[in-house]
Amino acid sequence: MAKYLGARPLLSRIKDNLPIIIISVFAIFLFVAIYIKGGNAQIFNTIITGGLWALLAVGLALVFGVMNIPHFAHGESFMIGAYVAYFTFTPMQEYLYEKPNEFLSMIAPLGAILTAGIAGAILGILIEKMIFSPLRRRTKKDWIMNAFLLTVGLSFVLSNGANLVLGPNFRGISRYWDVDAVEIGGAYMSVDRLVAFAISMVTIGALWFFLRRTRVGRAIRAVSQDETGAQLVGINLNFIQTLTFSLATAMASISGASLLFLFQAYPTVGGTPLYYAWYVVMMAGLGNVVGAIIGGFIVAMLQTATQLFVAVSWTTVLPTVVMILVLLIAPSGIFGSEVKGVQEQ
Repeated sequence: MAKYLGARPLLSRIKDNLPIIIISVFAIFLFVAIYIKGGNAQIFNTIITGGLWALLAVGLALVFGVMNIPHFAHGESFMIGAYVAYFTFTPMQEYLYEKPNEFLSMIAPLGAILTAGIAGAILGILIEKMIFSPLRRRTKKDWIMNAFLLTVGLSFVLSNGANLVLGPNFRGISRYWDVDAVEIGGAYMSVDRLVAFAISMVTIGALWFFLRRTRVGRAIRAVSQDETGAQLVGINLNFIQTLTFSLATAMASISGASLLFLFQAYPTVGGTPLYYAWYVVMMAGLGNVVGAIIGGFIVAMLQTATQLFVAVSWTTVLPTVVMILVLLIAPSGIFGSEVKGVQEQ
């Protein structure tokens, strides 16, 4: 009897963490299969792609976790970042063709990406102050539905506005750094991909440090857990929500700028990144920032496995099927995130 009673907590823990166990086993299986079929090149490509999807999804998870906003205009933040990087980097590139400078050639792309991040942060502040802040003051119920409709409308406004002002033309670059590919473990990886991955990891690491080790970051976490309680201890809710939205928009813009060599800037370029970001967030758990990081790598593995074992045209199908299966098993996502009540009213 004692052994049976002692086994029950273990069985209970296994049951509670069953989605994580299943996905972990599945991810390990995929990783091994990708390595056997594609070798180191596909493994490195998967890791790099996962880091980039994680950066985009973390902002989406942060906005939902703190503000309860299902942000369907997040892809347009990606688009803004791509445009800003293009219009910042192209003049610098033309100048460097005329007057070559090795040092400036190395830092010019970073300057363009940083400019895109700053532009995204400013855009996030404007959107939050002009749209969501007034909505919070007027909406007493149906917040999530109203916010959803608002972000869908905002997506149409931004994409069609870009089309009206800049036209439907594709604007992109072949690469940021005109240097040879780097050999890693027998596989050759472009410097642009490696730097984009490094930027995503540094950005995510900086966000983690900010949320965990700073006073303002802890205030953001407090608001995500209990808005009413956060207000009672003196946290400025309006400031925290504006800052959160600004950070999320900046991360999406950095992602768009970092991937300009893969995703050319055009009005609807944010569609595909938005889909993958939502795959990640819904699979990991709505509002779960750490889960979004792990989910980014899982979705990247699903993409690579689909390309290797099925067909490139099915790249979006397998992640969708897995996401549906995960939600059938665990409606709150792999990591069991619970959505807050509507504005804690």
